[in-house]
Amino acid sequence: MESKRERTLRQALNAVQTIEITETHSRVERTAADYIKKTVCPNANLLEKPRDTGTGKNGTLRIATHGSDIVESLGASAPTQAGENHWLFLQMDEDGAGYFITSGGHYLYALVRHTVENLLDKDLSEFSGGKFFEVTFNRHRPGYDHFINQHARMVKYIDHDDYFANLARIGLSHAEVNGIPSPIQFETGPKGEILHRFYTYCHALDQFVSSRLNKGIYKDDHLQANLNYLKKNVYYAEKYGLTPGILCFEPRSVPDALLQRYPMLRGARVDHPIRSFQPRYNLSVAHPVAQEHYAELMRNLLLEVPSLDYITIYSNDSGAGFEYTSSLYVGRNGGGYVIREWKGDKEIAEAAALNIVRFLKILRDAGRTVNSAFRVVLRFEAFSAEIDHIFNNLDEGIDLEAGTYKAKGWDIPYKHPAYDDVPEIGLTALHNKFDADEKEHMAKLHAKGVGTEVVYTPDVLWNHEPLVGIPFPYLIYEKMRALHTQGVKNVCHMGGITPPSYVTHNINQEVVRAFQLNASVDIGELLKEKAKQWVGTDAAESLLSLWKQSDSIYRKFPIPIWLYNGWATWYRTLIRPIIPNIEAVSEEDRAYYENFLLATAHNRTRVDLRYDVGFDLIDQQRAYTAMERMDTNVLPALDDLIGAAREVAEKTDGSDNGKHFRELYDRLRGWKSFLRTQRNISAWVAGVHGYLETDNDEKKQSYRKLLHDMVLDEIENAEQLLELWETSRTRWMYYSDVCETTFVYGANFGELVRRKIELMKGRENDEPFVDPDFQWRVPGIPWSYKNAEINLNEAL
Repeated sequence: MESKRERTLRQALNAVQTIEITETHSRVERTAADYIKKTVCPNANLLEKPRDTGTGKNGTLRIATHGSDIVESLGASAPTQAGENHWLFLQMDEDGAGYFITSGGHYLYALVRHTVENLLDKDLSEFSGGKFFEVTFNRHRPGYDHFINQHARMVKYIDHDDYFANLARIGLSHAEVNGIPSPIQFETGPKGEILHRFYTYCHALDQFVSSRLNKGIYKDDHLQANLNYLKKNVYYAEKYGLTPGILCFEPRSVPDALLQRYPMLRGARVDHPIRSFQPRYNLSVAHPVAQEHYAELMRNLLLEVPSLDYITIYSNDSGAGFEYTSSLYVGRNGGGYVIREWKGDKEIAEAAALNIVRFLKILRDAGRTVNSAFRVVLRFEAFSAEIDHIFNNLDEGIDLEAGTYKAKGWDIPYKHPAYDDVPEIGLTALHNKFDADEKEHMAKLHAKGVGTEVVYTPDVLWNHEPLVGIPFPYLIYEKMRALHTQGVKNVCHMGGITPPSYVTHNINQEVVRAFQLNASVDIGELLKEKAKQWVGTDAAESLLSLWKQSDSIYRKFPIPIWLYNGWATWYRTLIRPIIPNIEAVSEEDRAYYENFLLATAHNRTRVDLRYDVGFDLIDQQRAYTAMERMDTNVLPALDDLIGAAREVAEKTDGSDNGKHFRELYDRLRGWKSFLRTQRNISAWVAGVHGYLETDNDEKKQSYRKLLHDMVLDEIENAEQLLELWETSRTRWMYYSDVCETTFVYGANFGELVRRKIELMKGRENDEPFVDPDFQWRVPGIPWSYKNAEINLNEAL
């Protein structure tokens, strides 16, 4: 007779005759059972029965969530060393009797996928006595889910069912669900304004339900469509054991019709003065009527979707803000119910903080009238002046989310991996550390019952949007290991995942998955194992080398201008001409990209890549340094990497492995175009502003030579990008086939790149120029600030 040691887990699962789930099962038990049956137990029957301590029957596989009683009946003890950690349990006998049990519903689907994809050929003896997997992060939720709810939700090739399945597969516990089905927002503004474009993500509560206060302000069919989309996402989330939650910018501005109806409820002005042409106001959440309005919205939404677990609040941006907070774009302001505006900074900061905390508690308490576990999560970086007062007044049920807990504001106390002088790495994968002194700051909050979630960014968002599949697995591993080492139990996986329809084999996500199921995973062994699985033993070393080089190159990227890297699509960096005098191209010829550019008519960023809405994004010397670093440390190494990828792709062409290498080769080519444009924007700032800031003729000629070469380089770069777009069968970037928006390129991307090339040709010798008075222009009025009789600076 064959011994247990000679049998594999696959053989034991093949022997399963019956799969049992609970009659009152969570939806994920059925999902897990269906998956196991389809993949390794095709002849098994599916049976629903009451929950009990186990069957003891040969050939029966029991699948259950919250299965501590079953595990105990088997004589096994769940892990206790980490307190409330979630655990997974797998036990199988050679006759096909066994158990897939989890401490909760979150990770059951992750367990069955891990089993089928990684464990089937393991020796059965490893599981015959029962094997526990302890998850690394208890709460592991996506934040700002890029492809389902936020600004990329209308891109091509998205399958919701597959997307949520893969959220669960890699070990996430929650899902963000409050997107809307339209590519554009309901809000509008005056002609030429762009502020309303910010309303297309982080949709507010009033986009899904109404209260007695605002009934009829938004049409019922608008609300119903949005709510139906949300409910569809909830269905898929629960199908895979994910707990649903929402992300809102609140308190967001409300339509003028509501304020005309109730003018005494007007709160803060929350628009951006250089992105808006009319003021936007929200409701004063210090007023009892506004408080009841929000409580009613929160209750009404939970009555529609009782399983909602949390709401995350972003604020003081994108048309939302709290009264009298110092980071409001138009400055501290608000209604008459928080504090008198002539008070001192300390009194105003404290009153504003108390108003924020009261609002969060209103949402929490209203949600808990339906779901007793409901919680509110605050993204708090915007509240630097108010943060100590906020922290002092928080209590249980209000959690915090941030990339660091030892900073006030957006400036984080972490250095770039390669360059100490680079000022901004926040929200990127280059923020790959988490220091020991973070624990002290979080412990003070934990003592008050306040939960803390730490953000990490392992994928597309704010790293290289709109490209997909760029590998930097070691950076991700280092950040996850640092979080675990410092005892972090709740994390926010920023941006959600890249859909498998774009990247079938995503090594970054495999690192996340492996670390979530085993904090002791050896990164080197993991990558070797995945490389062998994906391309075979013979080609595995080549793939490992490509991953390592790609990771190394990203570490050297100096992030010249964070906005143009993190929000590259918003600023049309890949399709706009980069020439010494942007106004040498007429407004009519620039309209193809300026119609979607994140800029109003008087925003200097239209003609000056150094500035945006009054911000000086980079000084001339730092731009020059960034360009030199790209030329020395990044682009030559990337050329070598692309050459190596091409060589392997050609050697394996026609084989099963060849497709993987060909796709990686194409993705790296897209990345090179992206980075080359970043380099040439740096050269533009260095050259144009260097030229304008010196009277030295020799230096002027040097800067003109720099710009001459930059233009020719960017033309070549755009030509190579166009060739990649037109010839590659790889889905190396995402785009929408519904429509182009400020946030997503459309299917006409190639036409736009071709237009860029046409407009740049012959412009390499143009004299550098930027009108320093561009922001004073008023379209249609032939008047210049320079010609005014009164010098405004002198007048001020």
